[in-house]
Amino acid sequence: GGRWATALQFFETLENNAVEANTVTFDAAISACEKGGKWARALQLLCMMLQSQVEPNAVTFGAAISSCEKCGEWDTALWLFHDMLHWQVEASIVTFNSAISACDKGCRWEQALNLFSMLAN
Repeated sequence: GGRWATALQFFETLENNAVEANTVTFDAAISACEKGGKWARALQLLCMMLQSQVEPNAVTFGAAISSCEKCGEWDTALWLFHDMLHWQVEASIVTFNSAISACDKGCRWEQALNLFSMLAN
């Protein structure tokens, strides 16, 4: 159960040793946050990624959205979903599912229906 914590520690070790992070290392760290229910840390890592001019991908946003969804942060999950589209990252079925699930958990059926209609188109 605590492997997510080990993955985050590894990422921080890389940072502390001035090893330049890339999309793969950021994705792994954000995914670790998802597994550990650390949605705020996932967002911090995404911001660090963007500030470092490392391009996010569908895995990046999928893990961040899922992290928010699992913690009941529906509004943040939706914001990330729309931010993903702004970055011209194509939404996968996984990101749609996580965003729709976040809306469901937040009793936001109208937003869920909007996402579902986007998926259908």
